Amino acid sequence: MRIGHGYDAHRFAEGRELVLGGVSIPHEFGLAAHSDGDVLIHALCDALLGAAGLGDIGRHFPDNSPAFKGIDSRLLLRQVIDKLEGLNLQPGNADVTVVAQAPKLARHIDSMRSNIASDLGLPEERINIKATTTEGMGFAGRGEGISAHAVVLLNE
Repeated sequence: MRIGHGYDAHRFAEGRELVLGGVSIPHEFGLAAHSDGDVLIHALCDALLGAAGLGDIGRHFPDNSPAFKGIDSRLLLRQVIDKLEGLNLQPGNADVTVVAQAPKLARHIDSMRSNIASDLGLPEERINIKATTTEGMGFAGRGEGISAHAVVLLNE
């Protein structure tokens, strides 16, 4: 068994769609990024890659490559899973925390969980997604952006 941790953060940007866990979420801002800016999936990719000893998301999907401009992060996650399968590694579970003062995410979590479970090939009960605020502290608390932490277990 292997354990991996991932973290990602992006600042808010006008004129962008907000996507978290592959779900489009109504909000006045999206997240600035080369891809769709899905911090939840980016943190999850980093956790999976880290547990496998394969570096990080930037190593595999560089933010200066035109191939990844505006890409749906779920496609990146599926490519990470393909890499893991090539090493005979299978995700066991994932636990993700999204840190955002706004928007409120509770009503979107079930859809996010369903997307992630599908992409990882796991039953939904092995995926946990939670959202929290920072009570007004730090960049998330000031409404400047969103971050996410992910922890995964890989089975060999």
